[in-house]
Amino acid sequence: MTALSKSLDALDDVGLVAHVQRGNANAFAVLMRRYNRRLYRTARAILKDDAAAEDAVQDGYIAAYRHIGEFRGDAQISTWLTRIVVNQALQALRKTRREQVVVLFDEPPEERNRDDDVAESLSPGPPENAMLRAEMRRLIERKIDALPEGYRTVFMLREVEDMSVEETATALGIPAATVRSRLFRAKARLREALAQELDTATQDVFGFDGERCDRIVRRVLDQIGGPVHPAD
Repeated sequence: MTALSKSLDALDDVGLVAHVQRGNANAFAVLMRRYNRRLYRTARAILKDDAAAEDAVQDGYIAAYRHIGEFRGDAQISTWLTRIVVNQALQALRKTRREQVVVLFDEPPEERNRDDDVAESLSPGPPENAMLRAEMRRLIERKIDALPEGYRTVFMLREVEDMSVEETATALGIPAATVRSRLFRAKARLREALAQELDTATQDVFGFDGERCDRIVRRVLDQIGGPVHPAD
């Protein structure tokens, strides 16, 4: 890392934006690295496709750089960038759909009023714990992908990226009350989906069919001296 990069890294967002507005591409590179993950997750929540999300983020950055002179600091630069990427992702989504995409969805049927966590965190441990965490992460990612678009995006910004209600509302162009409502319903849907997975999995816990059953039968028959003839 060069001395210039180090000095830029030490700047806050306001300082970086000032450099970018003077045409400093290196400052913009630092800004991109600072918010790459958030913006990718935002685009991925809308598009549900890794490559398409990367394209939307790239297009969003290009648009942001071209219009950085219009940024007046009324909102945080992170919120401004998120809004741009949301628009890019929605434009990409419209290209793949015949009907017009609307971020806000109709309210679903009443969900159960519970405020449990989506999934309990798993503490580090042996390799099998790492495998379990990876499998749990993949399961949660699949269930997040299955959420309606409006809920999915709010969930990613609030719960995964830890953006405030106000930041999320500004980035998505929706009221703060809608952010709260959709986050609540997204959590309820995820809890229900994960509970169904758990119910299905527990049905097979400690299964005793197949080879295990055959092995026990063979051992018992060996002990009692051979096959048992059916009763008359």
